[in-house]
Amino acid sequence: QVQLVESGGGLVQAGGSLTLSCAASGRTSSIRAMAWFRQPSGKEREFVAVIGWTASSTYYADFAKGRFTISGDHDKNMAHLRIDNLKPEDTAIYYCARTDVMGSSLEDVGGYAYWGQGTQVTVSS
Repeated sequence: QVQLVESGGGLVQAGGSLTLSCAASGRTSSIRAMAWFRQPSGKEREFVAVIGWTASSTYYADFAKGRFTISGDHDKNMAHLRIDNLKPEDTAIYYCARTDVMGSSLEDVGGYAYWGQGTQVTVSS
């Protein structure tokens, strides 16, 4: 059974940093990419960043370039998202996602079959 479990969210002051973690289990040898999305209250879920599991290539949404860093730990089957210089507009539920399929649309919610339950990040001004 495939599972994704996020951790690391919380309440942070603007300007601070946070690292979110996602632990993957179940058929982990099939992982092709892991990604982070976020969903602010009342808004749609949006792509943040993705890391390819074979070559560790990364890709970011435009808003995430410069302050967000995605990384992967293949030995532990974990993906991390570090967010620097947090802003109130970063407040959202952050979700980890996984695809085991080559050629998935990696910026789209539909490109991922597996999702975590999410972790809340709240940034106070």
